[in-house]
This record gives sequence, C-alpha cells and structure tokens, in this order.
Amino acid sequence: MPQEDDCLRAVKDFVRTELLSGKHDLDSLTTLPMPVYEAFAETGCANWWLPKEYGGAGKGLEVSVDIVAELAYGDAGVAFALFISLLSTTALALYGSDDLKTGYLTALAAGNGFAATLASEHEAGSELSRTATTVRREGDTLILDGHKAFSTNTAFAHFVIVIARSADNEKDYHAVLVPGDTPGLLVDKRWNVIGLRASGTYQVTLDNCRVPAANLLEGHGLRILEAGLNTSRVLIAATAVGLARRIRDLCMDYAKTKTVKGAPLARNDVFAAKLGQIDMQIAVMHDQCRTAAREQDEIAARPDAPAHLLRQGALKSAVVAKMFCGQAGWRIACEASEMFGGYGYTDESPIGKLVRDMRFASLIEGGDDVLRQLLYTRFVIPPAKRS
Repeated sequence: MPQEDDCLRAVKDFVRTELLSGKHDLDSLTTLPMPVYEAFAETGCANWWLPKEYGGAGKGLEVSVDIVAELAYGDAGVAFALFISLLSTTALALYGSDDLKTGYLTALAAGNGFAATLASEHEAGSELSRTATTVRREGDTLILDGHKAFSTNTAFAHFVIVIARSADNEKDYHAVLVPGDTPGLLVDKRWNVIGLRASGTYQVTLDNCRVPAANLLEGHGLRILEAGLNTSRVLIAATAVGLARRIRDLCMDYAKTKTVKGAPLARNDVFAAKLGQIDMQIAVMHDQCRTAAREQDEIAARPDAPAHLLRQGALKSAVVAKMFCGQAGWRIACEASEMFGGYGYTDESPIGKLVRDMRFASLIEGGDDVLRQLLYTRFVIPPAKRS
C-alpha cells in the first residue's frame, strides 16, 4: 500500500484539531481567523505547492487535490484562503524572471505568506479582454491605474499579480507583479460574502501604483492568467469534493438520531438511495479532479511548459472539473438540505453554512455559463474553426 503523503497526513490532523474542534469562529465577517492560518503554518505545509528550489514542499497538483478536499471538509473558506495563492505563484513561476522568482517565491515560502491576483472588474465582468485597468511605462518604471472588483487575500498579500491593458496599445495585455506594500495599492473594502467567510475577498484600487519594469511577467497577460486558472479551478473543484463529503457525513449523523415511522432514518430505503447516489457523485467528482490535476502535473514537468500553456490557454480537463464538481456539489447540497426539513433552514445545523459555502464552486473563476461558452469556442468549434 502506498504511503500517505506527509503533508496530507499533517492536514488531516490540522482539520481535526483546528477546524472541526469548534475552537474558532469560521463563519464571521467581523474578523479573519488569522490564528487558524498561523496554526496551519506550524504544520510546515503552508504553500505546499511551491517548488523545493524556493523552499517549498514541491507538492504536485494531484496531491493538492486531496489536501484541499481535506481542508474543505473542515472549512471551505479556510481551504480557499490557503490555496488561492497558487493562482499567482503559478503565473510567477512560469513567466517571471529568475530574479523575480527567487526573490518573491523564496520569501513567500520562508514567511508562510499569501499572494493574490487582481483580474476581475465590475464593468468587464467575465469578459476579461474588456479590462479597463491600464499599465504604462515611464523609463524603468511601470505605472498601474484602475479598479479591481474581487480579489482574495489582497489585504495581507506579500505580492499581487495584476492583469492590465497596455495604455499604449489596447490590444496588448500584461501581468505585473506588485509588492503588497506598494503605495497606490489600496484596499477599498472587504466584501460581505454569503459563504467562505473564513477567507477575505476585497475590492481594490490601483492609483498611480509604481513598480520596476522588471516586475513585468513575460507573455500575453490573459494567457498567463489562464495558465494560473488551470490550477486554481481544479482546486475549487476539489473544495466541492470536500464539502460534499462533509455534507454526506452530516446527513449520516442526522439519520442516526432522526426517526421516521418509528425507525431510524438511516434504515429508510429512500434515505439509503439518496446517500448512495451522493456517494457515487462524490467518487466521480474526485476522479475528475485527480484526472485534471494529473494532466497538469505532466505538463508542468515538460521543459516547454510555459510556452505550451501560453499556446494552449485554458485546459479542457480543468474547466470540466470545475463545472462538473460545481454542479454536482450544488445538487448534493440542495438534496441534503431537504433531508433536514425546516431544521435545515436554521442555524441549528451546519447544513445551512455548507450550502452557502458550496455555492461558490459554480461562481468563482467563471460561472457555468461563462465556462460553457469557453468549452464551446475552444473545444467544440475546433478543429479548423468549423463552419
């Protein structure tokens, strides 16, 4: 039998002692549970995906699927906050200069820090090609101006990756690394989200934000973003897997105490059929995540991975994993909440929070309609742009 990954084992202990113990409030918008993040850093697994050459654990995406599913079983908001830095660090690792990678990835690993991505905007919505944030060059300096709608971890990020349009050519898009303490990088507010409240998502302004020209990542900005999204979308899907497992187990716990027609609900044929169906869906969700992650691990091992991903852009397996797990997870959450009746529409049971948390899987980093269109234009219409 293969030995369990060391980080996965540590994460399971962390989930049991920190997330499921009730010692932290993980559903509050008053303050972020920073002590939880600090406790996770003590496991030695913070930013577990960072390459060993920069001081990270060097875990692949396939292992990350199981790590994130375990974290999400404990709390999806904590899971999201702990893994979403992967989006920024992937972009930097693939397309940053050696100096940028050595400086910022090494510091991130040493400090158990966080990173963020500034891409979405109110006006552009899902059409990132309509981004209004601009970047212009003055000598050896890049100057960024604009407004970004949703960005997780920005308020305490060591650095952010900003997606912007060239002020000189509106058809050019860039990705720029901005240190978190740069003047002009302003957090406007923390969003009052309905789920994932253990994470912090912010609206951000860039006002005459100046960084060295060397902070520009090499390549088309939107394709660089897609390369990062390939990884984070798979882990969003893995979050849905963890949530679905928690929902299944909560239903089983409830069924042991709830009676129907004088017998425990757990022995009810209708309940058994529903839970059997849910377990089947969870297994397929997990397999889809592992398959998509394995493909990306194989690409990452290629010497031409950066160029390949710039050509390829979005990977079908990552898009499919996020869509399928988001949809299946939402069905599971809704089906399970019905089992609790009116009790499930109160704060007396965790099922309400789990339903709120699950909704994010179909919304974050591309809603279902956006991803359906992406699948159609990138994978259904080709080859040769069918007429």
